[in-house]
Amino acid sequence: MNVLVLNGSPRKNGNVSKILRHELEKFLEKNPDSNVIREDVSDLKFDFCRGCMACRSKGTCVLPKDDAHRIETEIKDCDAIFVGTPVYWGNMNGKLKSLFDRLVGTLMGESKHGIPIPLHKGKKAFIASSCTTPFPFNYICGQSSGAVRAVKEVLKSSGFKIKGIINLANTKKNSFNREENQP
Repeated sequence: MNVLVLNGSPRKNGNVSKILRHELEKFLEKNPDSNVIREDVSDLKFDFCRGCMACRSKGTCVLPKDDAHRIETEIKDCDAIFVGTPVYWGNMNGKLKSLFDRLVGTLMGESKHGIPIPLHKGKKAFIASSCTTPFPFNYICGQSSGAVRAVKEVLKSSGFKIKGIINLANTKKNSFNREENQP
């Protein structure tokens, strides 16, 4: 099984990274022969989407080759995707959002009537997020719920089946500690 991990956090050892590693370890216990590709979105070099919509008919972004094109291939080849993001103003990290904008043609096709067609049916997805807002205000104020909703929209519209979601709240006082957070 091919697994792609997209870490949307610029902190390589932050809470999002730790949650992704922990969940990936659990996944690999059940799928030990998996091939894993890890990508730190903050390290990727790519230009912003221009909104030209040419990717819808071509199935790939028409901008000059950059890291977004490499991620396109990794998404096409993966059987499962793990996406993590810190919560920024009730949404996913901006660079992760910019990457998803560039991947529209890889994630969704379009019928002749303009109806989106998911291109990744049957693939699995896992979402991780963390925010500083304390529970339950991270949900009441739309912080964690907003970020997860945005990532979920991208993945579900692309055909991925969401198999798990972890939200870590109140990270000013709490951090993800594998031993403390085990069920």
